[in-house]
Amino acid sequence: MEGRIRLAVIGGTGVYDPALLAEVREKKVATPYGEVEVILGRLPFTGEEVAFLPRHGRRHSLPPHRINYRANLWALRELGVERILATAAVGSLREEVRPESIFIPDQFLDFTRSRPSTFFEGEERGVAHADMTEPYCSQLRRVVKEAAEGLGVGIREGGVYVCTEGPRFETPAEIRMFSALGGDVVGMTGVPEVVLARELSLCYATLAVVTNYAAGISPQPLTHREVLEAMERGRGSLRALLARALSAIPRERSCDCGRPLEVFGA
Repeated sequence: MEGRIRLAVIGGTGVYDPALLAEVREKKVATPYGEVEVILGRLPFTGEEVAFLPRHGRRHSLPPHRINYRANLWALRELGVERILATAAVGSLREEVRPESIFIPDQFLDFTRSRPSTFFEGEERGVAHADMTEPYCSQLRRVVKEAAEGLGVGIREGGVYVCTEGPRFETPAEIRMFSALGGDVVGMTGVPEVVLARELSLCYATLAVVTNYAAGISPQPLTHREVLEAMERGRGSLRALLARALSAIPRERSCDCGRPLEVFGA
C-alpha cells in the first residue's frame, strides 16, 4: 500500500517544475471536482516524499480565475497531505516592501468575485463557517522564517496579502485603496486557496515573491514578462528556502489548523 504524503508545495507563477525534488513521478488523483495531476518526488536531505502541484499548470495555461482550487486542495488531502507551502508572485503596495524579497503574510483581504470558495454548500456536506482569525499557519510561518535566517535569505514575516480577481493588473486607484486598507502586497491566487486549506484542516503558508511595485508605484507600466524575469532571478534562493523549510517541518502540529470545523445540516 502506498504511503501517505504529509507535505506539499503549490507552485505559483514561475514555479512550474519540482526541481527541488528527486525521483520524480506523476500521479493522477480523482476528486469530486475533477481529476488532478500531482507530481511526487523526494526531498534531497531527508528522502521524504513530497507532493508538488503547479497551480497554473506546467505551461501556465490557467489564469487565476479559472484555476480549480477545490480540486487541487481536495487532491492533496486525498494523498494524506497535512501541510502546504505555497509560492506566489506578488506586487508591492509599499516602497519598503522591495522587489525580489520574500513576503510571508499572516492576513489577507479578499477582492475576488467569481470563484467557488467553500466545500460546504449545504445539501450532503452541510454548512460550515471557518474561523479565519489566523488564516496562515503560525507553525509553518515560523519554520519558513527560521529556514530563511539560516540561509541568509531576506524575508518579511507578517503582513497583509490582497487578492484580486485578475487576470488584469490593478489600477493605481485600486492600489491606493488597498494600501489605505492596510494591504502590503497584491496577488491573484491566494484566495480561496488559503480558505479551502483551512476548511480541510490543512496547515497552509504562502511564500510570496515580490516581483515588482504595483501600478502607480512602479515608474513604468506592468507586464507579465517583468514578473517572470523577477521570478527567474529569485528561483535559486526560493528553491533553497523551500527545501530547507520542508526538511525542517516537524511531524507534530503545534497549531490550531487541524481542528475540524463544526458542520451544520449534513
